[in-house]
Amino acid sequence: MTARGVPFLSVVVPTYNRAPLLRGCLDSLVEQDFPPDQYEIIVVDDGSVDDTPEVVAVIQGRVNHPRLRYVRVEGRRLTTARNAGVRPALGDPIVFVDDDVLTPASWLRAIADGSLRHPDAGCLGGPVRLRFEGKLPTLCARDRLGESELDLGGSERAVNFVCGANMALRRWAIERVGVFNEVLSEVGDEIEWELRLTQAGGRIVYLPAAVLWHRRTARDLRLWRLLQKRFRRGSQEISFARLEGRHLSLRHELTAIPRFLAHTVRRGCVGGLLSASACAGRAWGLVWGGADRPMSSSCGVLP
Repeated sequence: MTARGVPFLSVVVPTYNRAPLLRGCLDSLVEQDFPPDQYEIIVVDDGSVDDTPEVVAVIQGRVNHPRLRYVRVEGRRLTTARNAGVRPALGDPIVFVDDDVLTPASWLRAIADGSLRHPDAGCLGGPVRLRFEGKLPTLCARDRLGESELDLGGSERAVNFVCGANMALRRWAIERVGVFNEVLSEVGDEIEWELRLTQAGGRIVYLPAAVLWHRRTARDLRLWRLLQKRFRRGSQEISFARLEGRHLSLRHELTAIPRFLAHTVRRGCVGGLLSASACAGRAWGLVWGGADRPMSSSCGVLP
């Protein structure tokens, strides 16, 4: 539906045990330069045991519009939470962000305007820029943190993919290709969905004006946290690789670890440690089935 020439949008925010980050995300979402009665925010709490419900309740008590809704699930999987946000959503498009983003006031307007300019696009998304709130580890010029960031330039155009932290899906596209594949945890879920869309003849459009910030707190940038994250993502990558038909070798992953560790010793670069941790995660995933939790249902149309 539309009013005053703008579509009604649903913004879905999956979250798990990150109440302080969620608070910042929601504070930015309720301050959009967009008609407050023309969008809703749906927080999907994937079984948090921290103050997440209280954070949502406080903001609910502070604002009437946009409408802020709270949904609780126990899937402990990003794809499950995203799909749980699709079910009650009233808007079109349905926009997904991570709970650790900050959205400029112009962000939602850019998404809405882009969806009107490109009615044939089944998926739209914008740049994701990192906001570092602590000291970065020592990295060589060739190494990166491997974080969720995206910059495809300054032109609005059709692309092969956008990032799940800043991603809008049209309802007709979901009806055509289904929802997110719940076999996947966090790695490759949006790419797999976008691949299904393009294979079905759909288009993905990049909106450079729809930029947001992906926060990396001082705690996130601690070495132990970075290593844990790399290991976990490595283990989760196995399910995505199998869906793509890629073969990953246990021997290759194990023999690569000493090379990466040697790089760290020679250059004092943390990047070698991070790469070694990812290899160890993939090796673990290959041995134990390719997921950090049991696999569940695959993609399909929501009931």
